[in-house]
Amino acid sequence: MLTFSEKVVLFNKQLHYQGNLPIGFNVINPYLDNPETLVVMEQFYKKFYQDNLQRKFIIGINPSRHGAGVTGVPFTDTKRLASACGIPMRSAHTHEISSVFMYDMIEAYGGPSIFYKQFYINSPFPLAIVRETNPNNWINANYYDDKQLFEMVKPFMVESLKQHIAMGLETDQVFVLGKKNATFLAKINKEEKLFGEMIILDHPRYIQQYKSKDKQHYIDNYIQLLSGL
Repeated sequence: MLTFSEKVVLFNKQLHYQGNLPIGFNVINPYLDNPETLVVMEQFYKKFYQDNLQRKFIIGINPSRHGAGVTGVPFTDTKRLASACGIPMRSAHTHEISSVFMYDMIEAYGGPSIFYKQFYINSPFPLAIVRETNPNNWINANYYDDKQLFEMVKPFMVESLKQHIAMGLETDQVFVLGKKNATFLAKINKEEKLFGEMIILDHPRYIQQYKSKDKQHYIDNYIQLLSGL
């Protein structure tokens, strides 16, 4: 029987988006672009998920090109991968603001070992999406930024969510990061009936970028909702 860790690693290693994309959009697959991403990703899941515990599912949007788009670990830039998780990455150095909030919250929850024993984070579209604004100038994009983009990636998203659930995640209740993300996931859930209750949390990027003065309030709110208090 495979451990939770082995299931996630296998999922990540076979990730490959072969669908269409609108003009001006591209997908970044860190597992193909940087050999060290596979190494540190595997180290992370072996360290925190080498068991068969059932976990609660926290659902992001899609990876940032500076977070999981480099490390292969959701909401984890290279700084937090080293400082909070004890896994250095030598071929890249990234700072991602969502990662800052997420790891401050994880520390307040009790630290990575406790948090990751109870929760698994990933995204319905588990690879980074970028959009070209000027020739050779690419910025992060969300799967819902463009109607055509959403329709093109939707089958891949549905299949990815089903594969995540098959790893042994709880489905009666899931946690969704971002209100707009929740709107689109609700549409998918209405058709596919994947989850029960969807609890919406403000997205870490939004909090860190626009509500940093109230950061402790948002951390407390996360912990209260995640703990079911």
